[in-house]
Amino acid sequence: MKKNNQKNLCIAVGLLAAFALWTVAVRYVDVAPIGPRGSTVGFASVNGFVHRLVGVHMSLYTITDWLGLVPVGVGMGFALLGLVQWLKRRRLGRVDYNLFVLGGFYIVVLAVYLFFETVVINYRPVLIDGFLEASYPSSTTMLVLCVMPTAAMQLRARIQNRAMRYAVTITITAFMVFMVVGRFISGVHWMTDIVGGALLSAALVMLYRWISCLKE
Repeated sequence: MKKNNQKNLCIAVGLLAAFALWTVAVRYVDVAPIGPRGSTVGFASVNGFVHRLVGVHMSLYTITDWLGLVPVGVGMGFALLGLVQWLKRRRLGRVDYNLFVLGGFYIVVLAVYLFFETVVINYRPVLIDGFLEASYPSSTTMLVLCVMPTAAMQLRARIQNRAMRYAVTITITAFMVFMVVGRFISGVHWMTDIVGGALLSAALVMLYRWISCLKE
């Protein structure tokens, strides 16, 4: 188990390095002002081609935007579970270790989101309500791919019924696929935004998995 967990850490570090390199490339490779109001983006040739191919579908953007509340609700649900455990067990230290790790993980995800809202790599390929918005990495992609896999890990450990565990896993997987593909097809992000969000999310989830397994 210890050897497997070290592998989790190595994978997490590798993914973080890949995300860092990808971010640098997006910032400096083939940068051109192909966005609205002359905003620039890296990998302009590829991003421009993919964006023209996919088009813009604001209805799908709206749907995925509202469904982005699902992972927020899931996070609040686990926060409530931690609070209930604290009240029932009458001591904060008796709350499940993996819930502490999950809470810290949520804080890290929020901090990363705020960082990239401040340090803008590039803007969206479309205006939202007439404004340029930071687009890298895709925050919806990151939110979904961070919260839902960790929720699946939590639920697999808490649901005893095998069929129910399987159903939950399938449902969560289908939701993640729909959200990422839907966000991409909506055309409100550059292709590189989606890739960046997926890389960063995978790295953070592997770090969560590594830390949560330290007590096993």
